[in-house]
Amino acid sequence: MTLEEATRRLAEVGVDNPRTDARLLLAHVLGTSRDQTLTATPAPEQSAQFAALVARRAGREPFAYITGRKEFWSLNLDVGPGVLIPRPDTETLIEEALRIVPDRNALLRIADLGAGSGAILIAALKEFPNATGVGFEFSQAAYAYAHANAARLIGARAEIRQSPWQEAEGPFDLIFCNPPYIPSGEIESLEPDVVRFEPRQALDGGPDGLAAFSGLAELLPGLLKPGGHSLLEIGRGQESTVGSLFKGLELLRIVPDLAGIPRCVILRKP
Repeated sequence: MTLEEATRRLAEVGVDNPRTDARLLLAHVLGTSRDQTLTATPAPEQSAQFAALVARRAGREPFAYITGRKEFWSLNLDVGPGVLIPRPDTETLIEEALRIVPDRNALLRIADLGAGSGAILIAALKEFPNATGVGFEFSQAAYAYAHANAARLIGARAEIRQSPWQEAEGPFDLIFCNPPYIPSGEIESLEPDVVRFEPRQALDGGPDGLAAFSGLAELLPGLLKPGGHSLLEIGRGQESTVGSLFKGLELLRIVPDLAGIPRCVILRKP
């Protein structure tokens, strides 16, 4: 299969940026950069492997699941079926944590509630080299990825527990959470890549998308140290409602992502 054939096949099924995906899949097969795919001549077995990967992408399997890797905060994370794929929007939480705690050498205790691949916790611990952290993840599949990623990229400073976040024990200086926040009735309207492959429990926020936030509102005051902060990811249009749920915590601000969509709720315990 040629790059042109792969591009046409992916375009036919509605993949965004089909040529980019085709070139990146070929680069993955060849073990080269994307630029080198324009002049490379794959061996027959590589061509067959490329065609097989293109077929998977044409079936709308997420690119990250096919390659087994996803970059987040310049970290190369292992991902696969059963774990939510990290999104660039979520990096907003890390950016804001660095504003809240300008001292990179601070001795912090950090929690990530619903760790998924471990992306947020690992990125935070990379930025705060004297911090330690705990990621709570109930899903067996996601826990396995988070545990492996943390062990490879952080080591002993990160602990991943296979448990629901309701079992978390504080206190923590920083608490991150990217909860499920998509209203149940909207999930089927998402991209096929998401609907068919990514774990629904990491997406479905109940009828109004706010079910997880109601639970967090009860949990966070008891987990944060006085003066501690929590950074929560929210969905489009949820900023006015989510901020009013948290009693006993101070709403500092709600920060937009790069697209200008309110994305990160920042709370502080007095």
